[in-house]
Amino acid sequence: MPITHRHLFGPGPTNPYPEATEGLARPLLGHLDPEFLAVMDETCDRLRQVWGTANTRTLPLSATGSAGMEAAFVNTVHPGDVVVVAVNGLFGQRMCDVAARCGAEVIPVEHTWGTPVDPERVVAAHPNPAVVAAVHAETSTGVRSDIAALGEAVRAAGDALLLVDAVTSIGGIELRADDWGVDVGYAGTQKCLGVAPGLAPFTINDRAFARRVQRPQSWYLDLGLLGGYVGEAGGSGGRTYHHTAPVAMVSSLHRALGRVLEEGLENVWARHAEAGQQLQQGLEALGLELFVDKDHRLPELTTVRVPDGVDSAAVRRTLLERYDVEIGAGVGEYAGSLWRIGLMGPNARPDAVTLVLGALAETLGR
Repeated sequence: MPITHRHLFGPGPTNPYPEATEGLARPLLGHLDPEFLAVMDETCDRLRQVWGTANTRTLPLSATGSAGMEAAFVNTVHPGDVVVVAVNGLFGQRMCDVAARCGAEVIPVEHTWGTPVDPERVVAAHPNPAVVAAVHAETSTGVRSDIAALGEAVRAAGDALLLVDAVTSIGGIELRADDWGVDVGYAGTQKCLGVAPGLAPFTINDRAFARRVQRPQSWYLDLGLLGGYVGEAGGSGGRTYHHTAPVAMVSSLHRALGRVLEEGLENVWARHAEAGQQLQQGLEALGLELFVDKDHRLPELTTVRVPDGVDSAAVRRTLLERYDVEIGAGVGEYAGSLWRIGLMGPNARPDAVTLVLGALAETLGR
């Protein structure tokens, strides 16, 4: 079959940075090869920079972002712990499910989809939870929540750990884990980091690690075991075998992170912001209505209301077949009434904005 090139303008995955593709094609090394371990160490250091943390235990988990979520909960939630979850979309709902499977008493704090997390309501939900969890950039709705404000509220209210989903935010918008009081965070490679799906950038601070479940229900995601392989102190010797790491994926992430840091993290955030603003203004100029209030929209993922009388699936199919442009449908009750348009990683640029706006305008006859 011929190779098909798609413009991936949905909620993820995005098209990879060229450097990420080059990293995949490098000669394969063994997962305990000293040269690869040096790449792993540098990858962990680069992840610390994009997370905004000094946490020693910052690493790429050998699994997708969903496993990052699972790792966050299985390592920090003991049976019977109270876990407060801010729910303002699909992935907040999923947090509740995962926490419950760990034996937690889950207290969901429901928000209207498309609105940001309300820190005051979250901390008022329980006087002494073990964990408070929230999504920074809710992929299902395109809304950004103020994690800095939530972190401040959680610290003022007690001693709970703050657990944050940064899957769609890392590498795309401001993220400062240490400054914001994030104790545990997980992400994915396939969105603003511009790498194929397959790794979960993860960070946990000393406070959370000290409270961890000593023998979590998942052997594979046991951070106590993983630390011996990735090198908790960032050194290159004395590694213990845990699993066969996806060396090509780590190489790809390593190269993409180098690309991001060479451009400058704040410059990358600004590039995403500019592309998102151009897209959102262009969509409104086409007479389309955006789902999220202007003050809380993500620049990297825009949700658009499907116009009355328009077949959402038919439009997406035409975009794919005629223009090789992929955009996403909504989820849940919004599956047929929203489109999700992502401009992430290398796609956060003006020519991508022009392409998706032009293709959408022609398809809609506008």
